[in-house]
Amino acid sequence: MAFPDLYLMRHGQTEWNAAGRMQGHMDSPLTALGRQQAARQAAIMAGILDRTPGLSLVASPLGRAVETAGIVFGPRPFTQDARFREISVGAFEGRTRTDLEAAYPALFGLSWLGWYDHAPGGERLPDLRARVTEALLALQGPAAIVCHGITLRMIRLIVLGWPDTRLEEMEVRQGAVHLMRDGQHQMLI
Repeated sequence: MAFPDLYLMRHGQTEWNAAGRMQGHMDSPLTALGRQQAARQAAIMAGILDRTPGLSLVASPLGRAVETAGIVFGPRPFTQDARFREISVGAFEGRTRTDLEAAYPALFGLSWLGWYDHAPGGERLPDLRARVTEALLALQGPAAIVCHGITLRMIRLIVLGWPDTRLEEMEVRQGAVHLMRDGQHQMLI
């Protein structure tokens, strides 16, 4: 599949990120650092927004992504697409990683991110892939998308044509813009 240029951004740091608390579909506000990270993304995107005709501006509807998009896109209107929300981690939402590692050592021993596909009551990676693929195929041209860590990794896997098993190879930085162009990845920092 060929995809248009995509400017992908993870939301800025949240209070729960700083506390090591799992968010999934739950939310917490950006920290001061998170707002600084979003401002950095805004600086990176400033020229791109001005010189890319037809660029769609999209955000996950979760509050942390909407707050980040408001900073990045400024007064420009953007749409919200629930297909770009973060993966649900079910019963793990709101709990700290430290507590979860103690309660589920085998699950968290799989790998750094492997537990995401096994959270009780959570969404599975194939389901995340299906909804994100649907959203990407609906794009009419280049897009700037503010979303989340696992979702951003999945977008990159889809564009690169890679399997879910390569999820952990996808570095994601808050405050950076991940450009996907012609099947290649470039991090703009």
